[in-house]
Amino acid sequence: MDTRLFDILVCPLCKGRLKLNRALGQLICKADRLAYPIRDGIPIMLENEAKKLDDTVELSETEAN
Repeated sequence: MDTRLFDILVCPLCKGRLKLNRALGQLICKADRLAYPIRDGIPIMLENEAKKLDDTVELSETEAN
């Protein structure tokens, strides 16, 4: 994914900054605890496509930028 694109993408719900998890191919919103998938290098920024992060998942574990 182009890093310039990553710099301007925000969560569509809260407009907060996203963290890239390269290993899982996801963009993580800490505020909403959502993981937006990246498919074929394209971030899918739709709420209904986002995966709710389990409360037991430590958000620091999701950061891999």
